[in-house]
Amino acid sequence: MPAEPRSGCAINAAVEVLGDNWSLIVLRDIIFGNRRHFRELLTLNDEGIASNVLASRLKKLVDEGLLTKAEAVRGQRAEYSLTEAGIQTLPVMVALGTWGMTHRETSPELTIRSRLMAEDPQLVAELMDELREIHLGVPRPDPQSPRASERLQAAFEAEVADS
Repeated sequence: MPAEPRSGCAINAAVEVLGDNWSLIVLRDIIFGNRRHFRELLTLNDEGIASNVLASRLKKLVDEGLLTKAEAVRGQRAEYSLTEAGIQTLPVMVALGTWGMTHRETSPELTIRSRLMAEDPQLVAELMDELREIHLGVPRPDPQSPRASERLQAAFEAEVADS
């Protein structure tokens, strides 16, 4: 059950859930890396999250309604899925990525995704539709169109090849 915020301020309410050092990074890895199991989130994280911190953030994100955790049957790994609230963090990440590219030193290859989504709001909407399909079982409006994640990956590979 989500905690009661300290105040009625909308920014405060969001920061209380997303404002720590790791929550958005965990969501980023689920959204862009399709990492849905604890071990993947731990070992494939570029920033080196500690296992106890990851466990704490996953629990918090589930408790706050941004993720769900499927019950694992014996011998299987528990799988995390985004909720609609979790999917709706994508525009926040795009805004943060745009700010980071503008005001901080970043590596060109790791900013490609942020730059492409900042330049193309339709791509963000399509990626959100794709996430709804993957995590919520809601079919994309145009299932025949190329997936936004595939377009992002192709653009990344082309950009890296050119550099």
